[in-house]
Amino acid sequence: MAPSDTPAGTPADETPPQTPGGAGEGRTVLDARDIARALTRISHEILERNKGPEDLVLLGIPTRGVALARRVATRIAKVEGVQVPTGTLDITMYRDDLRRHPTRGPQHTEVPAGGIDGKVVVLVDDVLFSGRTVRAALDAMNDLGRPASVRLAVLVDRGHRELPIRADHVGKNLPSARSERVLVRLDEVDGFDEVRIAPTTEEASR
Repeated sequence: MAPSDTPAGTPADETPPQTPGGAGEGRTVLDARDIARALTRISHEILERNKGPEDLVLLGIPTRGVALARRVATRIAKVEGVQVPTGTLDITMYRDDLRRHPTRGPQHTEVPAGGIDGKVVVLVDDVLFSGRTVRAALDAMNDLGRPASVRLAVLVDRGHRELPIRADHVGKNLPSARSERVLVRLDEVDGFDEVRIAPTTEEASR
């Protein structure tokens, strides 16, 4: 799971913004309203599973996972009247593909003031694929503290797991071939909300 699903060696963070429905970008599987509904459902599921917002911390994985975590926090605040601590978790130096793709630049880690010790941490990302990004995120958290438990929320689960990792909260299960890309666009990063599935001749590296 890394920010958006992209061909090998091309992190989605480095994908230039595109216009909705651009030529050659495959078909739309989620539009802005679909994404909004999925995030609302995920937010309610998180609250139900935790029996409220107490001791929750949301950590978004850059780039698009950060925007999603903040949207979930906003939805929880509307329901509970409580602002759930939200931060960012850079996993760059914990990835197992740095030798193959050393150009990935480190990003920002921001831990909420209360830390993560004894908290219920929900990792938030856009796409779950091989599971290697989640493994890296778990390793990164070892350097930050010891949460009571860790859960995973993703907008899209596209399958093809290479590690025994499963998301607790999923906006959309999207079966896909390895010869396809799942492209997540969010307003905060790309100027619009959309999830598309597109063919590619390169194997994904997530």
